[in-house]
Amino acid sequence: MHSLTQEIKSFSRANLRKQCTRVTTLTGKRIIETWKDARMMQVVEVADGNDKDACGYVQDLSLDLQVGVVKPWLLLGSQDAAHDLETMKKYRVTHVLNVAYGVENPFPHDFIYKSIPILDLPATDIVSYFPECFEFIDQVKLKDGVVLVHCNAGVSRAAAIVIGFLMYSEGLSFASAFSLVKNARPAICPNSGFMEQLHKYHQCNI
Repeated sequence: MHSLTQEIKSFSRANLRKQCTRVTTLTGKRIIETWKDARMMQVVEVADGNDKDACGYVQDLSLDLQVGVVKPWLLLGSQDAAHDLETMKKYRVTHVLNVAYGVENPFPHDFIYKSIPILDLPATDIVSYFPECFEFIDQVKLKDGVVLVHCNAGVSRAAAIVIGFLMYSEGLSFASAFSLVKNARPAICPNSGFMEQLHKYHQCNI
């Protein structure tokens, strides 16, 4: 537990302030993701007002419609993209894997959905969700469909699922899978717990 705590502390200092992703660090910094009218609002509170490198107080209400094309049939994005019908049709999406928590599927007559609510917490056992997620993605590929994998921000949970899928389906190393997904969607930043689990997943499957 101590090592995981240290990892969370180290990871948040190196990455999370810049990404403004939700986390509570050991130093008391609180980065909180809240919601308003089904839209994401990221509120960042910094305990130390002299910390010039931190995000400060930020409200991000802009839509994130950037879709990462990992494979022609495998896409990664945020709930904003999943809720924008024009974007969905532009990328010829046929199926949606929704791994967000508390995000509805807005177009049930247009796409085939699978919802698996996952909490974006370092302690969440993301690997336990892999078989169900991978089976759905595999089925879409077999049907020559196009699947969008999304969570709330398309940064942590959905990214971890897609990285894991590439490791599972193509035998890629963690570094190669991460790089591929990062190139497709630069905003990705799985939380520290997911990163550790993905490393271990690769070691257990090589």
